[in-house]
Amino acid sequence: MSGRARWRAAAPAGAALVLIAAADVHASSVTLYGIVDTSFVYTRNSGGTPDRIELQSGSLSGSRIGLKGVEQLGGGAVAVFQLENGLNAGTGQMNQGRRLFGRQSHVGLRSAGGHMIVAGRLYDPLTDLVQPLQGDGYLGQTFSTPGDVDNADASARFNHAVKWTSPRAGGLQASAMAALGGVPGAAGSGLSHGAALAYRRGPFAAAAGYLHVDLGNPAHVRRGASSADSLFNSAVNAAYASAAAVRIVRVAAQYTFGAVTAGGYYSDARYLPDGASLFGRAQHYRNVSIHGVWQATPALNAVLAYNHLHASGDSSARYRQLSAGAACLLSKRTDLYAMVGYAHATGSNGSGSAQAVVGATGVDAGGPSQLRVNAGLRHRF
Repeated sequence: MSGRARWRAAAPAGAALVLIAAADVHASSVTLYGIVDTSFVYTRNSGGTPDRIELQSGSLSGSRIGLKGVEQLGGGAVAVFQLENGLNAGTGQMNQGRRLFGRQSHVGLRSAGGHMIVAGRLYDPLTDLVQPLQGDGYLGQTFSTPGDVDNADASARFNHAVKWTSPRAGGLQASAMAALGGVPGAAGSGLSHGAALAYRRGPFAAAAGYLHVDLGNPAHVRRGASSADSLFNSAVNAAYASAAAVRIVRVAAQYTFGAVTAGGYYSDARYLPDGASLFGRAQHYRNVSIHGVWQATPALNAVLAYNHLHASGDSSARYRQLSAGAACLLSKRTDLYAMVGYAHATGSNGSGSAQAVVGATGVDAGGPSQLRVNAGLRHRF
């Protein structure tokens, strides 16, 4: 057979392979994405030290690199997965306890109607549906509840979790999650569960959710053996790390008037003791936050927010915080930002005098007041 004849015979097979490959590419896809966020940070009062200047990763958005993919299963059903690593852009180290995919890792199915079920290491439903309406949903941790005692800035993620999310219908969307503790003979030990509902119609949006975190039954497992990451990241609630459970309710709403968006959220976080706890009365944290966002141009926005956190029960304290910031897009993927937060604390935190901490930064003042200033660059790919 001549070379030309062999080519003609092979051409249909080659074309078929190309079509099969093209169909496979169409049926499934994997996307590599990430964020690199680095800023200069000045902190007035940090652990009792008057001044601190540092280069920090993730002040606006946590630096990350991830993979997410979909595969068409037929009939409109889709298999989905996401693996996301958190990293420190200043050192190259992994965050979230140096986990390989510490931010999230899950696999699941999405129906033709838009219902989705995923399982793995997940964010809770309040993070998905309520947080986007909060001040920290715009410019990050500087605008969150002091100490993040209500998980408003998603300090805690959930292992061994299963989550269902509905499609948006008539402006409504719902989500529910359960995260298993995995303790033999004690199904409820370490169990976390939550649900949230969101409504969006035109310029108005509102959302509410409930989250229960069990911190482990000492009769079966050590206290702190939970499906959730730690919520104890600052002096605001450190005295209550022996809590048996934490129950959180969060409600948020916002309305957009042209270039201005006004909103706020309320949260109630209850740290509940049992016989193995080192405190006797339930500790309540109630936070009220209001914020305003001005979209000055398509590339420039500014945010102003105020938080008032009232702690009561076993101990009593008040934390007041004022935050302001702006972000300017240099391109569709790169922006410059600057933020400032001031916090002041009075009362007792359960182990001594209350210490100020700006938002979810986790940096205790070592005293009653703290000032934090950020200026940084974020790139998304």
